[in-house]
Amino acid sequence: MNFNDWHEQQEITQFLHHEARLLDEHRWDEWQRLFTPDGLYWVPLVHGQTDHINHASLFCEDALLRSMRARRLEQARAYSQQPPTRTVHVLGNIALESRGESEGGLVVRSTFLLLEWRKTEQRSFGGSVLHTLRRDGGELRMQAKRVDLVNCDAPHEALQVFM
Repeated sequence: MNFNDWHEQQEITQFLHHEARLLDEHRWDEWQRLFTPDGLYWVPLVHGQTDHINHASLFCEDALLRSMRARRLEQARAYSQQPPTRTVHVLGNIALESRGESEGGLVVRSTFLLLEWRKTEQRSFGGSVLHTLRRDGGELRMQAKRVDLVNCDAPHEALQVFM
């Protein structure tokens, strides 16, 4: 690995760790700014799901839907957030899968474990994440974030957190 590749890997790793911290600290506006204007947040409902248009998803959110959910999570009277959900994201196996031929795109795969504490119950979620990143003014931004839960097709109580 040459210096430029190492530097790029470090930049990607720091970006993903920063994103996880924003989620854990409920810094929704800052997290939203990590997306490109057309950025998509997608959590498929079944393994191997090929698109979000022709199939149901656990989440499929553009900027407006992400913002609406974030505002709901911040509502002081939101019963489901009394007390507010607490999370910890643990990331691993961060790897650059490919570089896009156009627009300097990067496709990055990682794994994650998410611990959630809500009211009196701790839950855990795990899986893999595929980030499609683009450079915007020299900064990395998410054009797409696909979260493939290991147990995506299992019954879940209400999923409220961003993964």
